[in-house]
Amino acid sequence: MKKVGIVGASGYTGEELARIIVRHPEVELTVATSRQFAGRKLGEVFPNLRGLVDISLENIGPDEIIDRAELIFTAVPHQTAMGIVPKFLAAGRKVVDLSADFRIGDAAVYEEWYQAHSAPEYLAQAVYGLPELYREKIRQTSLVANPGCYPTSIILGIAPLLKAGLIDAATIIADSKSGTSGAGRAAQVGSLFCEVSDGFRAYKVGEHRHTPEIEQELSLLAAQPVTISFTPHLLPISRGILSTVYASLRDGVDTAQVAAVYEDFYRDEKFVRLWPAGTYPATQYVRGSNFCDIGFKVDPRTGRIVILSAIDNLIKGAAGQAIQNMNLLCGFAEDQGLAVVPLFP
Repeated sequence: MKKVGIVGASGYTGEELARIIVRHPEVELTVATSRQFAGRKLGEVFPNLRGLVDISLENIGPDEIIDRAELIFTAVPHQTAMGIVPKFLAAGRKVVDLSADFRIGDAAVYEEWYQAHSAPEYLAQAVYGLPELYREKIRQTSLVANPGCYPTSIILGIAPLLKAGLIDAATIIADSKSGTSGAGRAAQVGSLFCEVSDGFRAYKVGEHRHTPEIEQELSLLAAQPVTISFTPHLLPISRGILSTVYASLRDGVDTAQVAAVYEDFYRDEKFVRLWPAGTYPATQYVRGSNFCDIGFKVDPRTGRIVILSAIDNLIKGAAGQAIQNMNLLCGFAEDQGLAVVPLFP
């Protein structure tokens, strides 16, 4: 059994990591940290885990974590991760980092959108943890930068078209809607029930921090610089993301060509489900699962394509993808621990 640890186990992502790990046949959760809930049982902080995991949360430093875990998930805020990940790597541990600290390869771009980077020498070592694009590189690294939730839904939605050159890369617009769990578990006025229920609003218009991450990956796929318009919205639901992505098609591209490109690109992907023509994904059909559901519509009137991409922001958008990356790092079957049928209704 591989010993694994979770640094920052008291948030929603930490809880989902623990929920998946306790039923994973190849790994054992040996350490879970939290400053706020140190000394309390994980099953007490998250009652859904009661009777399933017998581990207490601890407020301990990197050295103690290194002694007790071979692979470490860092589910901590941006800037916090860059302070501890180098210590884990220097000790020979493998790391799946769920912050943004190692997702952006250019330190200057990271610093433009976040803050000063204290460990830029590790950026070249980090592999962007989208298995559908970087599976072999993930297997060979020790540091995986787990993607953000919005980027996962947008990149997977449009990747086949960019790779095949079927769209004008200068025309991409992404309009994404997320459940409130994406804001984290900490108490915030904007996430309170009365602030969210019966409403629907955009936020961080034109300035969301996931923008450079999305543009980085789309630029690599297109083999040219890509700039997008990205607007996130907050839905009055607990979990799930639905991204609607628009782009202009190249002249002469039709529905059959688009369908063939998607089928070929995702032919062997266990966690990407393509929807039949005339049907479209929704958040309720991926809830609790590691699936990304994708559908599209070619609009001949405008010459544009509309892509719909749905994920559970806490699973394929965070913890589930992190486990998928762990499986690749450790040589396990990629779907180990993730064969969960989506919850419906």
